[in-house]
Amino acid sequence: MMMEKQPDAMENLFKNLQGQWDIYEPHHNHHERFADKQAHRKNKNNWRYVWAVAATIVVFIGCFTLMSRPQPDKNLKLASRETQQTDSIFTCMIKAELEKIKEKRSPANEKIIADALSQMKILEADYEKIKQELATNGENKQIIYAMIRNLKTRISFLENVLDQINNTEKLITTTNEKTL
Repeated sequence: MMMEKQPDAMENLFKNLQGQWDIYEPHHNHHERFADKQAHRKNKNNWRYVWAVAATIVVFIGCFTLMSRPQPDKNLKLASRETQQTDSIFTCMIKAELEKIKEKRSPANEKIIADALSQMKILEADYEKIKQELATNGENKQIIYAMIRNLKTRISFLENVLDQINNTEKLITTTNEKTL
């Protein structure tokens, strides 16, 4: 039994398109007009690249200028080295305590944390006043004691808030365990 040859899809496609082919020759000078259009298009594209490169350079120069500008020092400028070190140490401790509190954030203790952060803003504003006083009047014992007292108050306040959050969490856990 011999199999008949079935026309494949390509042959069918060409049979269906028969008589629809563009068989006309292009107009005279078609090649020259096409080449002129391509040359004109290439010139336009070249300018686009030039403008893109120029804009990129301007952006990089702007970023470099902004980043290389000396940032105002937030530390104590006119204070002694010991005072600056004390400020630095306490500031690191305060940041660490704040991170611990922010890690404990949950719906159950959101109000406690919000209140603590607003109280911290007040204490930080007081500290900024102390730093301004230090800059205008120079370093004296009263200003240094006020600065250290503010820093210690902030740290102990944050520790108390952290204890309160932990107690709240324990209370919630024990209440949940009793109800089970």
